[in-house]
Amino acid sequence: MKNQATHIAAARANLRQLSYIRYIAIGGQALTLFVFSQIYPLGLPIQALSGMVVVFFFVAVATHWRTYLSRTISNGEFFSHLLMDIFALSAVVYFSGGANNPFISYYLVPISIAAITLPGAMTWAVTLVSLAGYSLLVFFHHPIGGLDPHSAHTGEPGFSNNLHILGMWINFGLSAGLITYFVVRMANALRLQEAELSAQKEEQMQDEQLLAIATQAASAAHELGTPLNTMKLLIDELKTSTLSLNHQEDLNTLDEQIQRCHGTLQSLVRAAAIEGEEPDVVTVSSYVASLLDSWQLLRPEIHPAIIIARDCPEVRARFHPVLRQSLQNLLNNAADASPDYVAVEIRWNESALYLEIRDRGPGITPEQAEKLGTPRPSKKPGGLGIGLFLSHNSLNRHGGRVSLTNAEGGGLITSVSLPLNRVKHA
Repeated sequence: MKNQATHIAAARANLRQLSYIRYIAIGGQALTLFVFSQIYPLGLPIQALSGMVVVFFFVAVATHWRTYLSRTISNGEFFSHLLMDIFALSAVVYFSGGANNPFISYYLVPISIAAITLPGAMTWAVTLVSLAGYSLLVFFHHPIGGLDPHSAHTGEPGFSNNLHILGMWINFGLSAGLITYFVVRMANALRLQEAELSAQKEEQMQDEQLLAIATQAASAAHELGTPLNTMKLLIDELKTSTLSLNHQEDLNTLDEQIQRCHGTLQSLVRAAAIEGEEPDVVTVSSYVASLLDSWQLLRPEIHPAIIIARDCPEVRARFHPVLRQSLQNLLNNAADASPDYVAVEIRWNESALYLEIRDRGPGITPEQAEKLGTPRPSKKPGGLGIGLFLSHNSLNRHGGRVSLTNAEGGGLITSVSLPLNRVKHA
């Protein structure tokens, strides 16, 4: 769907550029008609040419208006517009000297546009039609003596030849300007389309990676349930036995870790179950407090410096469950990199939530920053290398952004911006 939308936008922009070219060409024709009928009369069929200029002007206006309609602009429709321009040029040139008209080489403009915007077969068709029009105008046209370089129709020596050369120069400048300006803009539109398609392809690859990870996670959650329950039963049994105080404390620690694993698996199940449903409505302040409390409960050895802005408004919003895990992953990364120092600054407004996490770890290399959105091997003991990848992509899917920058004096600054899915008060 995104690829189709990108193509539609490019076709609409190209047709709009073509309508601008038509305005310029019609303006030039009207000016030329005035000059060579009122100032330097050449015997042009004024009535026929004036009628054609008026008709082509309304065609150009209709084309411009067409670009604002929602209906898709296909290659075939754009091709028909170029054929229409070739027909219009042929009609005007037929009544103004045929192949002797220095503006005959304007046929190159639609050919250049076709080469940039249309498939090869259609481009060749435009070229052949233009060549046929040029060839026919050599033999069939309304002769204008003042445009014949071999005629002395005006009675002024060399005037007709100079007029022909001057017309060729003006036509060259006009054609070169149109090709340079408008065709470059059309090419830029196509390059933008290609860039968007490339970005969408990259996003699709990331989606496939996320799907593979999600499939493995679901399988692991299913397989881990039984051994965790077995360990829980064994620990409960050992806790009732007569063990030393140190052993009892170790058992309590193991019990807490198993409970933590159970909680993680339950969160995974809840996140899958809520897909397609609306999350609960909470205030942003309560969500932030719950996020920090649960993280500090899981990481009691960390003593972070937490600053929450005081002037934040009271906003109610919905937060998808996957966002909590993503934010906790970023907090855990900072805690793993710098257990002795983690600083968290949090603020929000009516539209977005902002977090800034600082640590005094080794920071990030330029190569790591470039691969932020892709899975990469982790250098942490026991790390799987997918935590940052999952957090980055999960936040991006919900409109958020994650940026990593090295802090002055060492360490890393992780900045998060998350748009709020606000809910108005009832």
